[in-house]
Amino acid sequence: MHKKAVVIGAGIAGIAAAIRLAVKGYAVDVFEANAYPGGKLSTFQSMAPDGGFYRFDAGPSLFTMPELVDELFWLAGRNPADYFSYSRLEEVCRYFWNDDTQLTAWADRAKFGHEIEQMLGEPASHLYRHLNDSARKYALTEKLFLHRSLHKASTWLHRDALAGYLNLHQLGVFRTMNRANQRKFRNPKLVQLFNRYATYNGSDPYQTPATMNIIPHLEYNIGAFFPEGGMISITNSLVKLAGEIGVRFHFNTRVTQIITHQNRVVEVTLASLMDRVGNSYGSGPVDVIVSNMDIVGTFRKLLPNARQPERILRQPKSSSGLIFYWGIRRQFAELGLHTIFFSDDYQKEFDAIFQQNTIPNDPTMYLNITSKLQANDAPAGRENWFVLLNVPNNTGQNWDALIANARQQIIQKLSHKLHTDVSSLIETETILDPRSIESKTASTQGALYGNSSNNRFAAFLRHPNFSRQFANLYFVGGSVHPGGGIPLCLLSAKIAVDFIAGS
Repeated sequence: MHKKAVVIGAGIAGIAAAIRLAVKGYAVDVFEANAYPGGKLSTFQSMAPDGGFYRFDAGPSLFTMPELVDELFWLAGRNPADYFSYSRLEEVCRYFWNDDTQLTAWADRAKFGHEIEQMLGEPASHLYRHLNDSARKYALTEKLFLHRSLHKASTWLHRDALAGYLNLHQLGVFRTMNRANQRKFRNPKLVQLFNRYATYNGSDPYQTPATMNIIPHLEYNIGAFFPEGGMISITNSLVKLAGEIGVRFHFNTRVTQIITHQNRVVEVTLASLMDRVGNSYGSGPVDVIVSNMDIVGTFRKLLPNARQPERILRQPKSSSGLIFYWGIRRQFAELGLHTIFFSDDYQKEFDAIFQQNTIPNDPTMYLNITSKLQANDAPAGRENWFVLLNVPNNTGQNWDALIANARQQIIQKLSHKLHTDVSSLIETETILDPRSIESKTASTQGALYGNSSNNRFAAFLRHPNFSRQFANLYFVGGSVHPGGGIPLCLLSAKIAVDFIAGS
C-alpha cells in the first residue's frame, strides 16, 4: 500500500513537493484554498472596452534557473520539452534614470560591457570583475546554502562546507551590498543598478550583506529566460505533470488545522469553500504532511497548540509589492520586456520602505510587458503593463491614500519619460497591494519573501524545512529555507523531500 502524503497549498513549492513525493511512491493529495494553482505564480485576464482581452502574470515575472523546473520532469521520466518551452533573453533589462540616461543590460557580456562604457563611462573590466565575483560567490554557497539544510550538523560537516569556511572572507558577509558595489564601480548609476538585486528577496541593499551579490550571476552568467505562454506556463505544465503521475488536487479547500498525536502529525482538518454550510471534514490518516503555507500562518493558525518558534516567527518581514496591471491602448518601442525607471535617491527610497514604512514620493518602478514577446497577451496594437513598486509590508498603513498618491507619481513619471499622457491610455486596471497579497496568498503582512534578509544572519533566521517537534511534518516555500523566488522555492521542495526519503 502506498504511503499517504498531504501537501498544504498549491504554490510552486507545494506542486514541486507533490511531484517529488509521487515519484517516490507516495499517494499525494494537495489542498488549496484558492480556486487555482500557483499561489503568486498565477494569471488573470481583464477585458478591454471593445471586448479584447489582456492577460497578466499575477506575480513573478522573471524566469531563471530553468533547470530546476526541467529536473522535475526528468525525475518523473518525462521530457520537459513535451510540456513547455522557454528561450534565453538577449536583452535582460532596460534602465531609465530621471536625467534621461538610458542603458540596456544585454545578456552578452561583451555587449553589456560596451554599453556601460558608452553610456556610463565605466570600464567594461569592472563589470566583468563583478560578474566573475558573483559566479565565485555562487559556487562557494550553492551546495552549502541552497541545496542543503542549514539546520543539520551533517551540512556543516560535509566536504562542500569546507570551501565556504576557507573562503568566508570572499562572501561579503561583513559588508553591505551597497558598500561592496561602491568599491567595484565608479559610476553611482551602475552601483544603483546592481544594488537593485537586493529587491529580489525583498531586502535593502544598504543593510543586506554583500553575499546577496550572488544574484546577478543567475541573470548574466546563467541567463534570464522567457517561458512560451508566460510565467503561468511553469505552473500549468507542472500541474499537468503532477496529475499524470497521480497527484490529486483539491481546490477551494482550506486546511483549517493540523491534527497531532504525541510527536507526529496524523491528519488535517478541511473546509470546502464551496460548501455554503461550512462543514469541516478530515483528510484521514497520513504518513507525511508538507506545508507550503507561510510559516507564520502554519503555526499560528494550523498548529496553535504546538510550541511556537517565536524567534523565527517574530523576525522582521521582507518588503511587499504594489502592482498596477494596466491595459494600455498603444505600444511603446522604447520599452522592453523588463524595464526599470530608477529613483534619484535610492537610499532615501529604501529608508522610506524599511524605516518609515511608507511609499516614497519618487519610487523606482519595474515595468513588465509580456506582450512584447507574447503578442496575444494584449489586443492588437496594445500592451499589457505590469507596473511594480517595492513597498513596505502591511503594518496597518492607510493603503488607500498611499496607493492613490503612488498612482499619481507613477503616471506623472511615466508620462514625462514617454512624452505622452499615460493616464489617457489606461483602459483596464487591476491593483494588487500588500493587503490583497496577504489575503490571496496567506503571506504574513503581505511580505513577498517571508523574513527579511537585512542582516548577516538572515539565512539562519528562516525556519528549517523540517519540524523539530513533529517527526513527519515538513515545510516548503518562500517563508522557509532557502528563501523566496521561484528557484529557491523549488529548492525548498527538494530539500524537504530529500529529508522525507531519508527518514
